[in-house]
Amino acid sequence: PKSKLDPEAYGNQNSTITAEHIEDKLDGLTVDEAMNNNKLFILNHHDVLIPYLRRINTTTTKTYASRTLLFLQDNGSLKPLAIELSLPHPDGDQFGVTSKVYTPSDQGVESSIWQLAKAYVAVNDSGVHQLISHWLNTHAVIEPFVIATNRQLSVLHPIHKLLYPHFRDTMNINAMARQILINAGGVLESTVFPSKFAMEMSAVVYKDWVFPDQALPADLVKRGVAVEDSSSPHGVRLLIEDYPYAVDGLEIWSAIKSWVTDYCSFYYGSDEEILKDNELQAWWKELREVGHGDKKNEPWWPEMETPQELIDSCTTIIWIASALHAAVNFGQYPYAGYLPNRPTVSRRFMPEPGTPEYEELKKNPDKAFLKTITAQLQTLLGVSLIEILSRHTTDEIYLDNESLLNGQRTKNHLLLSTNLERS
Repeated sequence: PKSKLDPEAYGNQNSTITAEHIEDKLDGLTVDEAMNNNKLFILNHHDVLIPYLRRINTTTTKTYASRTLLFLQDNGSLKPLAIELSLPHPDGDQFGVTSKVYTPSDQGVESSIWQLAKAYVAVNDSGVHQLISHWLNTHAVIEPFVIATNRQLSVLHPIHKLLYPHFRDTMNINAMARQILINAGGVLESTVFPSKFAMEMSAVVYKDWVFPDQALPADLVKRGVAVEDSSSPHGVRLLIEDYPYAVDGLEIWSAIKSWVTDYCSFYYGSDEEILKDNELQAWWKELREVGHGDKKNEPWWPEMETPQELIDSCTTIIWIASALHAAVNFGQYPYAGYLPNRPTVSRRFMPEPGTPEYEELKKNPDKAFLKTITAQLQTLLGVSLIEILSRHTTDEIYLDNESLLNGQRTKNHLLLSTNLERS
């Protein structure tokens, strides 16, 4: 894997994983054959973390930037082949990184080292999950859409009625998050490894945010887990068939798109009707030029000149605010509630031979593991947080609730929403 970081600022950041590290674990395939058959995948947190890692490691956190190669086995499961853990070069960023590659083992101390390597990856992934997959990609980016909808669209406007149910509580939740979760010294900084650099890191990642890529089919293709295929039901073919998020998500995406298509087509039958809707145009202008003002000149924004652009945009907005958020949030506790599955902080580096930590790892690997991952108080706070985040509100509104359209449903609305529920 090659890095996209600027080599003038960060030196050589390319991976040190070679074919020799993995070729004996590919079920008889060569690396080229595995790649050509869509068998190799990567979990890559390297470029996101390296610019912050030197500063992060001046705190009580001691961690790495990770790359993990995975192999798609014939039974449909992914097997980790190699983990690369990297640190900024001690002589300065311009000299690149120092890296070490770890491969699976089930014998002696090497087995314990492999378990620790996987724990460092989990630490990376848990922080990226909360700060980017959750906060940035479902809370922060949707806020401009909520504000523009309330500012520019009348409550009687059909697009206001379409979107409003999916924005329920978003602004209130975001406001509370800024007070107690993502604020300086807040709960998130106290429980995930980037600590006081958390919000800066997520803000920098926003530079790569692209609105059309948030559509589920586009996202799956961009991440390399699907390919475009017009003969497939949803226009994409999954490369990993046993991928519940994608399999179920595409069904939900399709239902949302079908509903939005029928709904928008009822009100907008031509390009002219889109262009002459002053409220709609003001809404789109504000969310592009003010709400997402840093990206107002990006060429990928839909122009909002056709019914299809409206349909695609509203489908993506609803997907982000509903299904995507549900996927990254509500399922956290059943897995991450057991901290060894999902450590959020690492407190010391990989033990080196000849050190007391290495001897401890040989004699008592469980104790060494627990000394490395999240401390007890942080664990209590972090697990309590995700337990609360994973709850649905007591007054949750579901598809069959009459208040979805504020009690102003017409026969056509009822027919359309019934079709959505059946989907």
